[in-house]
Amino acid sequence: VAVLFPLELISGYLRALTGAMLPEQVADGDKWEGPIKQIVSPLAGRVIKPAKDLIKEIATGKVENCDAYYPVYCVGGIEDYKSCANKCADGQEKGVDCGRVGLITCDKKTGCPAFFQHGATKKDDSISGGICLVLSLIFLLICLMGLVNVLQRGLMGMSTRIIYKATNVPGVVAIAIGAAVTILVQSSSITTSVLTPLVGIGVIQLEQMFPLTLGANIGTTVTGLLASLVSDSVAALQVALCHLFFNISGIIIWYPVPFMRKVPLNGARELGKWTRRSKAIPPIYIITVFFICPLLLLGLSELFVQKKVGWTVLGTIIVIAVVLGIVRFAWWWKRQEGRNQFIACLDKRTARNEAMASLPEDMKFLKGKIAQLAEHTGLPEDEEADEEKAEGTNAAEEAA
Repeated sequence: VAVLFPLELISGYLRALTGAMLPEQVADGDKWEGPIKQIVSPLAGRVIKPAKDLIKEIATGKVENCDAYYPVYCVGGIEDYKSCANKCADGQEKGVDCGRVGLITCDKKTGCPAFFQHGATKKDDSISGGICLVLSLIFLLICLMGLVNVLQRGLMGMSTRIIYKATNVPGVVAIAIGAAVTILVQSSSITTSVLTPLVGIGVIQLEQMFPLTLGANIGTTVTGLLASLVSDSVAALQVALCHLFFNISGIIIWYPVPFMRKVPLNGARELGKWTRRSKAIPPIYIITVFFICPLLLLGLSELFVQKKVGWTVLGTIIVIAVVLGIVRFAWWWKRQEGRNQFIACLDKRTARNEAMASLPEDMKFLKGKIAQLAEHTGLPEDEEADEEKAEGTNAAEEAA
């Protein structure tokens, strides 16, 4: 991101490249029908078809609510597209001379769906939408459970054998294997979570893990491409293509040249050494890289895009302060033994945490040794000594 984002701002190569790959029969802002939607739409259209025009009018504020579209009316009570959803001609009144539909409409090709009903009220359409939502969630859960079952029964064992063989193949082939496995499971997290323990136990070397991870980054873009093929927006397809070529561009920059390849590998090794020294390093790394830095950059960009003198001056001051802070931190880290001080702080924290974790066992061990010593020497135990002391105190009080 640190390399490609400024490059994209300067050159706009991703936008130009993906724009050239869009279908020629549509223009910017037009709609197109992807291949997956061509397969799914006929079946979905026979179940329920939302009235997008009505939803758009409500979202843009042209109408306050959808009460004016109810009850649903079909001319002559005939439930088809011409009688229910066809546009009214000039001089015709909707709901009297021509049809009127609510949240659920009819399609020119497939006709009226199963949940469409002549004379339906707003409540009827809302109930139909709720039923479809519940059914879709049920089917989604069934598909997800089926995917997990496939992974547990067959894919995990098969992928393990593939990974063992992938350790001795060229980097390009390893990238292809990582992409293929990720496409099968539709998640780069699953691929990396399977590979990471193998690296930890030494089955796979870090140099062999690197191309597999790069391949997983390519494979995970297939999910976005599939989603864009279902969408009817050209912008969705262009965003998915940008995701794909963003990862491909990163691979071209960081993998082919051995010198560039060492940068992420050495960074991973250093982070692993710091993590082994202290468990506080991963949370610090995650918060800094994925929260503080993005929020800071987004905030600065918002200040500059306002195009007002006050916000621009404030953004400039913050940028100067951040740069000076980074320079000061680098000077402290390199020249003032900041690294050694930080290591000493981590070691001290780790020793304290280990001492606190082992404290209950140490106390139990000491109590056992004290009990053995008391039994060997004949000294009274703590409870017996306390009882004798209490009896002696009571006797002294009675005598007084």
